[in-house]
Amino acid sequence: MPRSSDAGGRTVAAVHGVRAVARDPQHEVDLATHLRENHSREQLLEILARFTHGDTDFDAMMRRVLWRAIARRVGHGLRVGSAVGFKHLETFEIGDGVFIGAQAYIQGRFDGHCVIGDKVWIGPQAYFDARDLVIEDNVGWGPGAKVLGSEHTGVPLDVPIIATELVIKPVRIGAEADIGTNSVILPGVTIGRGAIVGAGAVVSRDVDPYSVVAGVPAKFLRWREGYSPKEHK
Repeated sequence: MPRSSDAGGRTVAAVHGVRAVARDPQHEVDLATHLRENHSREQLLEILARFTHGDTDFDAMMRRVLWRAIARRVGHGLRVGSAVGFKHLETFEIGDGVFIGAQAYIQGRFDGHCVIGDKVWIGPQAYFDARDLVIEDNVGWGPGAKVLGSEHTGVPLDVPIIATELVIKPVRIGAEADIGTNSVILPGVTIGRGAIVGAGAVVSRDVDPYSVVAGVPAKFLRWREGYSPKEHK
């Protein structure tokens, strides 16, 4: 039953984070294998395009099947919302029980490394520069939150910045972290296990495990309730 909270709202049970992950039906797995073995990547992408924007259960099933056929690895229970975009899906490794909300975009690279762990929840309209990205298990990713994993050098000065070399920097999101709505994680940043990033924050430096940060640029606010850094050294 819902219960009142001190803030005047109500507290209800979690859904995604506690849901058991059922194995996908064998016919789905077999269909993905058949498609992968009998079609080129380009053909698979053309087939997937037919189901990208649909909202029926069949559309959702076919998105799951085709992601499994194309990606490097896909676990059980993947749910991909409508109009989710991507680049270089073949480089993705996706765990069990992952949810990707509508209109999210994941930009990989042909030689990139993108890992999304078990039971990750990604909100609608999120954006990921996923050329060197690892999101560990049980991460919550707020709607509209973004990862920027690369930046131009900006040198030499007489060349437009957009034409200068691109530096790809790894971004790592620790297990059980929570990334707030519309926040931005900048290139090279590591978010520690169990950390909370406030809504709208711009994170330009590493975040300690079990800490709470917020602001532009993001700054340390406090440790999460029940955590003492002295006890966890």
